[in-house]
Amino acid sequence: MSLCFSFNAFAPQSPKSQSYKTQFTSPFTSPSRSFKFSRERFKLVRALATKPAETAVSASFGSKNSKDINVLIVGSTGYIGKFVVKELVNRGFNVLAVARERSGIRSKTSKEDTLNDLQGAASVCFSDVTNLETLEKSFQNLGFPIDVVVSCLASRSEAEEDDGFTYSIVRPTAFFKSLGGQVELVKDGKPHVMFGDGKLCAYKPISEQDLASFIGDCVLSEDKINQVLPIGGPGKALTPSEQGEILFKLLGKEPKFLKVPIGIMDFAIGILDFLVKIFPSMEDAAEFGKIGRYYAAESMLVLDPETGECSAEKTPSYGKDTF
Repeated sequence: MSLCFSFNAFAPQSPKSQSYKTQFTSPFTSPSRSFKFSRERFKLVRALATKPAETAVSASFGSKNSKDINVLIVGSTGYIGKFVVKELVNRGFNVLAVARERSGIRSKTSKEDTLNDLQGAASVCFSDVTNLETLEKSFQNLGFPIDVVVSCLASRSEAEEDDGFTYSIVRPTAFFKSLGGQVELVKDGKPHVMFGDGKLCAYKPISEQDLASFIGDCVLSEDKINQVLPIGGPGKALTPSEQGEILFKLLGKEPKFLKVPIGIMDFAIGILDFLVKIFPSMEDAAEFGKIGRYYAAESMLVLDPETGECSAEKTPSYGKDTF
């Protein structure tokens, strides 16, 4: 069985009776909220497999047709998950999407909404991936084996051991969605906001479609087995200042920038961390503040071990969609 994990994602591929210990960390990790793929986590993955690893298919899917491969996707209703479902269906895989009966932000997406979004593209199973007992019951009478699990659940820190699964861990460096929030503001004539001088960091953003395609490649590509795979989009790495220049040029507007000292964000995060101690319900807001701080000042590129610096040249590129 193979595991493929994305966004710091994880996917099982084929059974090899080897163990591994791999660590992968999200740039947004908070030490107080670490998330481990421990032995308990792999029990959850095993619950998705409808036959033991030792009786599963051969160690490689390279010789199989996609129509003969059953792929289970968790996190199927999320930002990237929806694109991964469509990509794998389009490639001819038999896709089973796992979803909560109410999903999305504040559980606004109903069961009917999910069925409308995914039916016709994939079979849908409503369950709870955070509850092992519930998940096992959901798959008791599935009737066919699961060959590959693709997880588009957001992870918080490291993966540990697999006890017999091959894997691919996909680490997208930055998303278009994360960097494109200012497009509408600039269209409305507002300034492009950036921190410091706008050159504190650089990104190689990858589109949702291109990332889903790369994750799809991981299912059958033997050169991606048992690998941690950072990936960015095509083209050069861009600083926030360069992104702003491109936006203004495309819109035919005179460049107008608002430069905000990074210390303001640090101050706001400090306030939020203090308020969380009094109002625990604000924990998500504090976490989003840290994520925003990371995007504002840290280059989301591969770290060059020789120089200790983030390197655009070391960051692999994939896809066709450019910023």
